[in-house]
Amino acid sequence: MIVVAGEALVDLVPQRPAGPPDRPGTAPGGTPLPPLQPWPGGGPYNVAVALGRLGSPVSFLSRVSRDPFGRVLLDRLAAAGVRTHLVQRGDEPTTLALASVDAHGSADYTFYVQGTADRLFGDPGPLPDDTRALSLGTLSLVLEPGASAYEAVLRREAARGVLTALDPNVRPALVDDPDACRRRFTGWLPHTGLLKLSEDDARWLSRDVPADRAARQWLDRGPAAVVLTRGPRGLSVATSSGRSVDVPAIPGPVADTIGAGDTVHAALLHRLAEESLLSRTALEGLGTGDWQEILRFAARAAAVTCSRPGADPPRAEELDRPLPHDETP
Repeated sequence: MIVVAGEALVDLVPQRPAGPPDRPGTAPGGTPLPPLQPWPGGGPYNVAVALGRLGSPVSFLSRVSRDPFGRVLLDRLAAAGVRTHLVQRGDEPTTLALASVDAHGSADYTFYVQGTADRLFGDPGPLPDDTRALSLGTLSLVLEPGASAYEAVLRREAARGVLTALDPNVRPALVDDPDACRRRFTGWLPHTGLLKLSEDDARWLSRDVPADRAARQWLDRGPAAVVLTRGPRGLSVATSSGRSVDVPAIPGPVADTIGAGDTVHAALLHRLAEESLLSRTALEGLGTGDWQEILRFAARAAAVTCSRPGADPPRAEELDRPLPHDETP
């Protein structure tokens, strides 16, 4: 069983440009208001959905609102085959994330987090005995008081031998004290088996040290492997056993990149689980060819997510058939 811990929220994703100024659908003064599509999201939530769709046994650990958005979030988990018996419930509203998507499909977010349900997560105590991996990341590790509870789970499960996977997925707008956030991140590394992050995250966390060099420094503090996502330049991994492997991105259409990194994170864990490699020792023993296969699988899964709007990760059967850009005319 893989347990994914962290926030569930709703992304508000712009759908298309609004009409001409001073027409219905525009703000006073003529500023266009594009229609917004509510989309279930949140980094850990997307990872759980992606794992469920790929066929991994997975449980979600979070605190979810009882409001209508919260009910939709739980319904989508169930539809993906994700177990929700570890989910706590609250009467507070669901966190909202307003997405701004640029011409290349990259998204930036404005978050509405005050008084929301997920940040009041409480430590549930030891996880079920069949837990083989624990995945954490994103807002849940920043927003108190829930952040301290998630950190307690991370430390306890790592101490009892569970493989821990961390994706910090930094949102600088929500960080009041960057230096304290970086120190806290460094404190997680001795308890982290697999660290996955984007190049942008790596630069922010390392104060602009080149991502490859930062990855090697972090390996010295605990992780068995550090996977970097490089956008259109693909994926790379550096390991504590000295290996370094790169694979290219899968070319194809890009609707947006929402959920692409979360899909990579899920695909890595899924492939490791399929091969019974969910342990620090197993990660340390993987060869170059093993990592190439795992990273290529993750890149392929991310390409499917990028090809459609919102965080909509692929199902297992979609990765068993050619992608549209794989086909020759």
